[in-house]
Amino acid sequence: MNVTVLVNRGSGTVKKKGLTAESLRELFHKAGTEADVRLIPGGEICDAARDAVKAGTEAVVAGGGDGTVRAVASELVDGEVPLGVLPLGTLNHFAGDLKIPNDLEAAARVVSGGQVQRLDVGEVNGEIFLNNSSLGFYPPIVQARDQEMRRSKHGKWVAMAIATFKLLPKLRSLHVRISSGDWQVDRKTQVLFVGNNEYKLNAFAHGAPDRTEDSGNLYVYLTRSRSRLGLVGLALAGLVRDVKRAESVEDWRLPEFKIEVRHKRAIPVAFDGEVSVLRSPLQYRTRPRALPVLLPPEEPEAPR
Repeated sequence: MNVTVLVNRGSGTVKKKGLTAESLRELFHKAGTEADVRLIPGGEICDAARDAVKAGTEAVVAGGGDGTVRAVASELVDGEVPLGVLPLGTLNHFAGDLKIPNDLEAAARVVSGGQVQRLDVGEVNGEIFLNNSSLGFYPPIVQARDQEMRRSKHGKWVAMAIATFKLLPKLRSLHVRISSGDWQVDRKTQVLFVGNNEYKLNAFAHGAPDRTEDSGNLYVYLTRSRSRLGLVGLALAGLVRDVKRAESVEDWRLPEFKIEVRHKRAIPVAFDGEVSVLRSPLQYRTRPRALPVLLPPEEPEAPR
């Protein structure tokens, strides 16, 4: 099997482990796969993935965090070339949900001997997302986090804490209208979260029950806290339980819907941990079975 491995050379894990193209090429060779390994800047990932598909590669492997995986996936949706994942990010939510191991040798074996399954992706205004999308308080925090990391060289967690502390006093609610067909609701919220699958909104139980199931829906979660203190309380509650059960959280399941943000022509929107500024209204939809992904082989059921 010949594959193209695109590694975000800016990944902290790449630097921490001292990974090189040669060491990764050898890792795949041991797994039985001939790999064209390229360590490139994150901004070049999409173009490189597109070129690899045109050149006839059998699979494109994304080496990095969820943002890198999403970038590669955006070039593979609705195609036949599968996505492989080499988890090199901080959290690796997509890989974790799909039981792709963090151990690099084991992840290379999944690429070599895994099975291809087509998974759902979400889309907002033409941008795909694999895990989730959100608006409200979270996207500005991510933007401030990235600025803090560039300014001070802090790690991601420390930078996130600093950004949250700085922005919490500036928290403002959004007036949104969510509509789908003849149905619509108007709400005032600080956080609106759209999951590609049904999520456990718990800090220690991230993820979806089964990412390989075709649900045909996106999952919308909206908070109705009226104060900064209420939002902090909700976040703290998420440390110990699934906050979807909280009275201040509403949720809906919809295959497609529109979000209009009052008094906002453009708004920062997060998807898979990265942020883009999109124009309102935001058109969300699910794209069932759009992305082929190399996953670990299913384990045979134990005899009864």
